[in-house]
Amino acid sequence: MFKKRNKLSKLWLKYTDKPAYTTYKWDLANYNDVQQTNFLLGSKKLNSIDKIKAVADNTGKLNLMHSGNAGDIIYALPSIKKIYEITGVPINLYLKLNQLSKIEAFRSHPLGNVMLNQKMAEMLFPLIRSQEYIAGVEVYTNQVIDIDLDYFRSGFIPMNTGNIARWCGYITGVSPDLWKKWLNVQADQSYSESIVIARSGRYHNETIDYSFINQYNNLKFIGVKSEYDDIKRCLPKIEWIEIENFMQMAQTIAGCKFFIGNQSFPYAIAEALKVPRILEVAFDVINVVPEGENGHDFFLQDHFEWLVKSLNGSNVN
Repeated sequence: MFKKRNKLSKLWLKYTDKPAYTTYKWDLANYNDVQQTNFLLGSKKLNSIDKIKAVADNTGKLNLMHSGNAGDIIYALPSIKKIYEITGVPINLYLKLNQLSKIEAFRSHPLGNVMLNQKMAEMLFPLIRSQEYIAGVEVYTNQVIDIDLDYFRSGFIPMNTGNIARWCGYITGVSPDLWKKWLNVQADQSYSESIVIARSGRYHNETIDYSFINQYNNLKFIGVKSEYDDIKRCLPKIEWIEIENFMQMAQTIAGCKFFIGNQSFPYAIAEALKVPRILEVAFDVINVVPEGENGHDFFLQDHFEWLVKSLNGSNVN
């Protein structure tokens, strides 16, 4: 039976018996994996359809909690939608604010060192509340929670690979229909001839040059001011769309000719809407995957330029 050593014992083993220390580290990693699995699979965790249905049948509703980031919440929605379709009960989503982010310090983020704050939650509310599978969405203030969707952050799931949109399915035992749209909004048709672009400060493919897009018309940018200032250096004629909330962002993206984005929140919206979309894939973290109709991604410049030309047709300056 494996037994964890204290710090002093580990140091002694490290410097007196390196092969045994290597074996210990291997056993410790396996032990931690087993402990984490046991935690996630504990009898009180709603990690299977049968368990979720039993609670739903008993209470007539389900309360779920998520602490952000905003994009992670959007990618949690297809699993929530599937739970709603399976149980048929009202689902309430509670957003837990001001949880510390584990994003590396060098990766800038508009919210700094927290994943979700009050302002961001209020911008999310109109969009999430409008979805038929959500009965209500509020800030978490110690409500009784049936499913804590933050379990995907516990270390059990590798977060730098795979597909973010599957993480909440893994911990709840449901299989979300990721090839289908999971957000429904009324499209803003005033952007029907616009190429809408979003490029966050994180997750750049450093081999890519956006300047070729200058040859196209009706370029619009969605994002924060610092991101707009950055992209305007290579796309001087691009116009910034200032949004009041994420419902407006979704309506703009839903109405556009096509969307270009990196692994950021606006791309999550585009993926959820299944609009014609192009994803810039970062080499160091590949955890966003276009699924279903109209989805494209790229690593290389020539591929990027071909995709833009293809989706735009012949409308160039």
